[in-house]
Amino acid sequence: MNGCRYNSNRSIKQLKRQLFVCDNGTVDTKWLGEDELAAWVRLAAVVELLPGVLDSQLRHDAELMHFEYFVLAMLSEAPRRTLRMTALAAQTNATLPRLSHVVRRLEDRGLVERFPCPEDARATNAHLTAAGWRKVRAAAPGHVDTVRHNVIDALTHEEVVQLRTITDAILQRLDPNGTMTDMYHRHDRTDENQSSPSGSA
Repeated sequence: MNGCRYNSNRSIKQLKRQLFVCDNGTVDTKWLGEDELAAWVRLAAVVELLPGVLDSQLRHDAELMHFEYFVLAMLSEAPRRTLRMTALAAQTNATLPRLSHVVRRLEDRGLVERFPCPEDARATNAHLTAAGWRKVRAAAPGHVDTVRHNVIDALTHEEVVQLRTITDAILQRLDPNGTMTDMYHRHDRTDENQSSPSGSA
């Protein structure tokens, strides 16, 4: 640990800030306070458990993984149900190799098709087929029920509003360049907004 040695007789639970004495000076580590740690471990548990819950329901009811459903949902909400692969990768926070692998599987099932972008021959478009549209519409109700049961209905309306505020604050740190903002800001409430048939993520 670069010549650092532990310098405290107190337990971790008592520590607000933990110091290490190092050969070249003191490293100041701002440890989590009790309330901060309690909040963090609960968030970490949600991050670990929720993807499995979403995957399990979609595999059982629609023969889709959650990420596959996410890709179909993003295409279903795009103009002409078509996006460049680079734009789809940004909206799903996927690398192009990972996205290409998933889209290839969806192509094999007739749910998505790829073709050269008319505006840029170097780019490739992904298009949701009619079968893909039927699949995402059929899968959406079960997915939304799962999201509602496991997340939304566990909270009061006030807590749902707080959850949005909290996640906005975290997203400013995780996505400072706004790579995924188009995906979630499109669902911000306006008088004209309609519910998405896919339920998105």
